[in-house]
Amino acid sequence: MDELDRAIVAQLSQDARMSVAVLARRLKVARSTVQARLERLETTGAIAGYTLRLGEAARLTRIRATCLLTIEPRAQAAILGRLRAFPSVERVHSTSGRVDLLLQLACSSTTELDDVLDQIGNLTGVKSSESLIHLSTKFDRAV
Repeated sequence: MDELDRAIVAQLSQDARMSVAVLARRLKVARSTVQARLERLETTGAIAGYTLRLGEAARLTRIRATCLLTIEPRAQAAILGRLRAFPSVERVHSTSGRVDLLLQLACSSTTELDDVLDQIGNLTGVKSSESLIHLSTKFDRAV
């Protein structure tokens, strides 16, 4: 990625719905140049998709938590398959260190969160789990 590609990605990171015409005007290049760059960035996988980020008002209604899992050796594939069935599991990261998987959860109530954590803890292959409830977001740089 060159400087123009990074500028396009930066603009789209702020507003993924920005039109090609607006991008071209802001970056002072031709629309066809922006369009060609976008197609290349998508084709090469530098841009995997376009999405939206919930604002604070929408996130306030969700209880968020992180769940740290220690799992049995060679159980990861099966556990990941079962975790996909939980709509409240937003992200799963593999980690190095004392835990194997880090899960990001979002639930509509503490009752739902408690139920989901119990179900995850009872999955075959899960040795231990630890949950951390998010109280407030101090800042968020994620795109």
